[in-house]
Amino acid sequence: MEDNINDIVKKGTTTVGIVCKDGIILAADKRATFAGRIVANKDVDKIFKISENMAITTAGTVSDVQLITKLIKAELTLIRIRTGSDPSVKTTANLLGTIVYQNIRKFSPILGITGFILGGKDDSGFYLYELGPDGSVLEHKNYATDGSGMMMAWGVLDTLYKDGVNTNEGIKLAVKAVNAAIQRDAATGEAIDVYTIKTDGVKKVLTKKLETNIII
Repeated sequence: MEDNINDIVKKGTTTVGIVCKDGIILAADKRATFAGRIVANKDVDKIFKISENMAITTAGTVSDVQLITKLIKAELTLIRIRTGSDPSVKTTANLLGTIVYQNIRKFSPILGITGFILGGKDDSGFYLYELGPDGSVLEHKNYATDGSGMMMAWGVLDTLYKDGVNTNEGIKLAVKAVNAAIQRDAATGEAIDVYTIKTDGVKKVLTKKLETNIII
């Protein structure tokens, strides 16, 4: 019975983070599925602004992803109230990793598998972190990808990424990476969202939807 429940609640996705010389790019598709076979929702937001200068991409069991996103936003608010300043990206990544670690190890009939990519800016620069389902925290100097379509996205990023890319080039690369997953991963699809994190903060810069209806 547990296997059946876990099979139902798994959600596919493809998320990408790219380090550029003038900022960070985050991108994701917008499809949610039941076990990668049935499309449950065609307009899911998978990138969330958690502060003025930080955002996360999300993948995994939707209820756990939603809860953890609320928790990290609340924790950051408390830190700002207590200290009068925003925490660094590294501090935020470690805090998020702790929450994910605690979540995956709690007893539950539904396994809370989650994956996050955190991008942000603080006084010392731009940073990109990958938060694994086990609570691991890994900093990436170039790019990261997560979700069911990450193998296809990795192929594009490994082939086309170059050190020193600017955010305009990074946006195009992110779209190519997510699009590669859309073409071959059944759990990735519908549309692409792209966010930038630059000196002026987090901004949504692109939403591109696919036309899948056939009309004659």
